[in-house]
Amino acid sequence: MTNRYFMNRLLLACFGVAFAASAQAGGVRQVEELDHVPTGKGHGEYHGQGPHRVQSEPNSSANGSSSGRQTSSAVTYPQHGIFYHGGPVLGAGSPVNVYYIWYGNWTGNSAASILEPLAANLSGTPLFNTNTTYTNSAGTPIANHVVFKQATNNTYGYAQGVSLSDTAVKNIVANSISTHALPLDSSGVYFVLTSKDVKESSGFCTKYCGWHTAANISGQIVQYAFVGDPSSQCPNSCSVQGSKGPNGNPGADAMASVIVHELEEATTDPWLNAWYDSAGAENADKCAWTFGTVSVAGNGAKYNVNIGGLNYLIQQNWVNAGSGYCAMAF
Repeated sequence: MTNRYFMNRLLLACFGVAFAASAQAGGVRQVEELDHVPTGKGHGEYHGQGPHRVQSEPNSSANGSSSGRQTSSAVTYPQHGIFYHGGPVLGAGSPVNVYYIWYGNWTGNSAASILEPLAANLSGTPLFNTNTTYTNSAGTPIANHVVFKQATNNTYGYAQGVSLSDTAVKNIVANSISTHALPLDSSGVYFVLTSKDVKESSGFCTKYCGWHTAANISGQIVQYAFVGDPSSQCPNSCSVQGSKGPNGNPGADAMASVIVHELEEATTDPWLNAWYDSAGAENADKCAWTFGTVSVAGNGAKYNVNIGGLNYLIQQNWVNAGSGYCAMAF
C-alpha cells in the first residue's frame, strides 16, 4: 500500500480515520458503554470520568470553544452504530444556513466558483438526505434543507496572521459577525476557508484536514468550521487525488469533500454532544475516505456526484438506518 494510503487513513484525525461500521441489529445500548467523546477533529477522546458527565451547552473556556459533552446513564439509544446523547442538532426546525469566510489571498483562484455552488445546491440532494436519518431530542428528523446565505471575501486579509491557532479561527468568525460582514445566526455554520499559504497550528495536514466546533460569540452559540487549501502544504494527504481535481483546481476540489464532511457533522453534532459512536466518531468520520462508485472526468480526475452542474469527489456519509452503513444517498 502507498504512503498516501497510510497518511490518509492513519494520520489525519478529522478527515482521516475510517472507522469500521459495526453491523449490530436492533436492541438498545446503555450509555455507560460509551468511552469516548468527539473533538470535532475526527477522533474521540477518552473522557476518563466514568459515564456520568453532563454539560448542556458549550462551556466558556479560555478561547470560548465548545467541549460540549452530555450523557446520562439513564438514557438508552437505538443501536445503528452511532448513538444519540441528548444534545441539539441543526436543521430539525429550520434550514441549515452556510456562510463562507475567505481568509488569506484568493486572488486569481477559482475556488469560489467551485465551492460556493456546492453549498448553494446541496439542499435537496440524495447526498445531504443521508442526514435525515438523524433526529433531535423530540424525534423530529433533520430536513434535507441547506441554504447558502452569504460569503465575505477576504474582508480581513491576514488579520490573524498566516499561522492560525484554533482561537484565531474563532476570532475570524467573531470579527466577521461583529463588523456585520456576516449576520449573527445560531442556525448557521460559518466556514473559515484559508488560502494555500495559511497554516493551522493545531495540526492541519498532520492531524486533520478540517474541523468543526461551537462557541459563544456575541451572546449566542455559533457553529463554525475550519477548512484549509491543502494544495501546497499537503496535496498527498488532504486530497485523495493529489494534483488532480474534477474542476481543474486541486486545492478547491479537495476542500469540497472536507466542507461537506464538516457540514454533515456540524448538522448532526453541532455542540459535540449529539450523534457519535463509542469511539467518539461522528457520522462523516465513520465513512471518511470512502467514495463508493466513481467516474472519470475528461481531465482524468475522479468524481462521484454532480451538484449544481459541477462534478465533485465527495466522501460517503453514515446512514443511521438499519444497522447503519456508508452511502452517497438515502
